[in-house]
Amino acid sequence: MSRKYFGTDGIRGRANQEPMTAATALKVGMAAGRVFTRGEHRHRVVIGKDTRLSGYMIENALVAGFTSVGMDVFQFGPLPTPAVAMLTRSLRADLGVMISASHNSYGDNGIKLFGPDGFKLSDEVEQEIEHHMDNGLTDGLAAPSRIGRAKRIEDAQARYIEFAKRTFPRRLSLEGIRIVVDCAHGAAYKVAPTALWELGAEVFSVGVDPNGTNINEGCGSTSTDMMAGKVRELRADIGIALDGDADRVIIVDEHGEVVDGDQVMAAIATSWSGKDMLQGGGIVATVMSNLGLERYLEGQGLKLARTKVGDRYVVEHMRAHGFNLGGEQSGHVVLSDFATTGDGLIAALQVLAVMAETEKPLSDICRLFDPLPQLLRNVRFRDGAPLEDDEVKDAIETGTQALGNSGRLVIRKSGTEPLIRVMAEGDDEALVTRVVNDICTVIEARAG
Repeated sequence: MSRKYFGTDGIRGRANQEPMTAATALKVGMAAGRVFTRGEHRHRVVIGKDTRLSGYMIENALVAGFTSVGMDVFQFGPLPTPAVAMLTRSLRADLGVMISASHNSYGDNGIKLFGPDGFKLSDEVEQEIEHHMDNGLTDGLAAPSRIGRAKRIEDAQARYIEFAKRTFPRRLSLEGIRIVVDCAHGAAYKVAPTALWELGAEVFSVGVDPNGTNINEGCGSTSTDMMAGKVRELRADIGIALDGDADRVIIVDEHGEVVDGDQVMAAIATSWSGKDMLQGGGIVATVMSNLGLERYLEGQGLKLARTKVGDRYVVEHMRAHGFNLGGEQSGHVVLSDFATTGDGLIAALQVLAVMAETEKPLSDICRLFDPLPQLLRNVRFRDGAPLEDDEVKDAIETGTQALGNSGRLVIRKSGTEPLIRVMAEGDDEALVTRVVNDICTVIEARAG
């Protein structure tokens, strides 16, 4: 069943335009509150957000919606997405909410929902919420004596800092390690530098001055040049770049060279496998992860299970098949021994643990395989379904045959933006480039 509001990662859009308006947020609160009101106990919901200006508007509308159906609301203020998931469980809440558009610019915003177990909602539950949003909500309103209350939780950041620190091996220290951490002027601008410093590192913080409109602007996991320059300038051992809600991480080594999520997962998998900590016989990644990662893992006697794009699909496969490590090339790394969703800070701490334990530079730890040539292009479209066009289908089939068994072709519609993403990889870089460009040319022509 197609969904009207929810995409691959909650609801997302341009702030103050549908679906990311105060009116829709109010409906989300009322509908989700109704779905998760189960039993006669006093129900509660926790809400965190990143630093976007529109977060105030969305938060207040959600609070009104939840309290109107009788749920008490605990507000955290700026806090990473994984912290909201963790505190949903810790505070025994019935529902968790994160207000963020992740790596998007400040003009966008989004709403992510977590169940009482701290995991993102299934497609079926999201469809149930949508049904209530569009089919009347007044019959779920609470009686005057049952209207919910709202309060701010002042120590939420401190709780998460202590939680994150406990994931780092107690016998190790970050003393002597110089770290540049880029918080993207986002949700982790206080917690990430503090946690790293308290573990003993010498910390140089950038992207820690949010003003409501500068989140992800020339910084963070999608724009690492500034951080890489700082690493070289300060002769740091590692650079850690988080995105706006800190559920993903991109690392740079001591030379300022980027280490993506595939290399991070390879490093953690190798370390954990050697200590009999890795479960499931390998890791879970998406169709976007590089074929080089798959070949490396095979050489280590480990397997790579692939899912469709979206960290919640990775998590679902991990839970169903007993894996404890998974993620995405883009930097979502899920460590289910510690967290229910991607956590950029905790993933970085696992890499830092390998550095501290082996006393090797990051360039040795996180350069375990040579990625195959891979090219990703995005084609923007106005409306319709370009991938259903016969000429586009023919171009895709031609590209698939050209790559044969020496490469892969992945084409999908973005779940958060009006984009068609075209990715190819293979041993022949020139062929990969030609295949992607040929398909994109046809999509552009047919998509107007």
